[in-house]
Amino acid sequence: MKERKFDTDVQRLKYNALKEVAKLAWEDRLQEGYYEIPKKVISGKTPTMRCCVYKERAIFTERVKMAMGGYEDNPNVIQVIDIACDECPVDQYKVTESCRGCIAHRCMNACPRGAISIVNQRAVIDQTKCVECGQCAKACPYQAIAHNQRPCEASCKVKAIHMDEDKKAEINYDKCISCGACVYQCPFGAVVDKSFIVDIIEMLKGSQNNDAYEMYAVIAPAIAAQFDYATIGQVITAIKQLGFKDVIEAALGADMVAWKESKELVEKGFLTTSCCPAFVNYIHKHFPMMVEHISHNYSPMVEIGKYIKGMNPNSKVVFIGPCTAKKDELARSNGYIDSVMTFEELQALIDSKEIEPSELTESPLNNASYYGRIFARSGGVAEAAVQALKEQGIDFEVKAEKCDGIEACRMALLKASKGVLPANFIEGMACVNGCIGGPACLTHAPKNKADIDKYGKLAKEQDIKGSLEIMQVLNPEAFE
Repeated sequence: MKERKFDTDVQRLKYNALKEVAKLAWEDRLQEGYYEIPKKVISGKTPTMRCCVYKERAIFTERVKMAMGGYEDNPNVIQVIDIACDECPVDQYKVTESCRGCIAHRCMNACPRGAISIVNQRAVIDQTKCVECGQCAKACPYQAIAHNQRPCEASCKVKAIHMDEDKKAEINYDKCISCGACVYQCPFGAVVDKSFIVDIIEMLKGSQNNDAYEMYAVIAPAIAAQFDYATIGQVITAIKQLGFKDVIEAALGADMVAWKESKELVEKGFLTTSCCPAFVNYIHKHFPMMVEHISHNYSPMVEIGKYIKGMNPNSKVVFIGPCTAKKDELARSNGYIDSVMTFEELQALIDSKEIEPSELTESPLNNASYYGRIFARSGGVAEAAVQALKEQGIDFEVKAEKCDGIEACRMALLKASKGVLPANFIEGMACVNGCIGGPACLTHAPKNKADIDKYGKLAKEQDIKGSLEIMQVLNPEAFE
């Protein structure tokens, strides 16, 4: 099997934990053998990442537990491994070597708590008095006072992460939207998303080669920007070799959502999308006054799951994509989705069975429209809504506010809540660039939105109606 490339060693550690857990799960040896994984992965006596190899193994044991589903007493998707969180700067404001010992003492005069004094002609901050207001840094003419914000805190645009009394990262779940930005940004891998990979393996084994029940994988259109060492068709074949009966595009659900959501927009006059679960969580937790404006339609993931179960009630459906918030949405899927895994987890699952996608023949992917596929990038949902209205012959002007990232979502929702947003449709994407910028992508290199458009143009059905007509011929009741 070819060596896999990862952006960071943190990502590789996560992959190793997932792959080894999956291997034991396939062999029905997980409960008796999981404790052996840390020593297998971190062998030898010389530490490479921490103070000693024993701490490295202790931390990896926690990664293994998260790969196995996490702790039962914590139902949240995003969690902190306390023992791994110990290397980031504790003091947020610190005087650097750039301090010139000037006699103006603007930093000292700007501090409202008297936390700065001059010692040996240099500014010194008393951290017991500092309230981290930042006034000293703003006042310094030499920019000699550095703001050392932890990467997890800096990445969290909803301010859900802070330091606890032990200076460890702590998540405020009343604010957390499960977007996963902190998971990728933490340089020590201390913030992680729990995995359902063991449950998925058990489902696959329980299906008895799809005789007991049929297993369906629903793949997000963001796959077009993922597996650079194999074609999409080869990856689809690999997924089938895991034991799935078929692989279906979530973009088919996107076509259905665009058709329904566009009509809902006309009926209500103002709407926010329901496609991004992190954006929906954000509205519920940070803009509750706007909840009534969220589209009542399911996300594409749930919509296609509903369709599949309408065709085959005894089936099981697993969503695969770049999004950690989809794991949170699983609990609200009304049973239409049985589990969720990320592209990172899919790679580990494929490799646990020693399947090499690049050596496989290609399998076709169930066809969605161009517009369903471009849901994966920012602006795609709005374009699909405009197209759906056009195809239905509805004369309505869509004035879309395309929000690329949570900060843009915040500004749009703030304006809308005050009645000053010059738009009637908010397309909310928690991740910058949309789903192709998701936290659980295999690579986090800059994504080209044109790649998604190119993938969309490969669709046989370029319009939404054509895609839906094919689906309704199969089972019209499922769509309704």
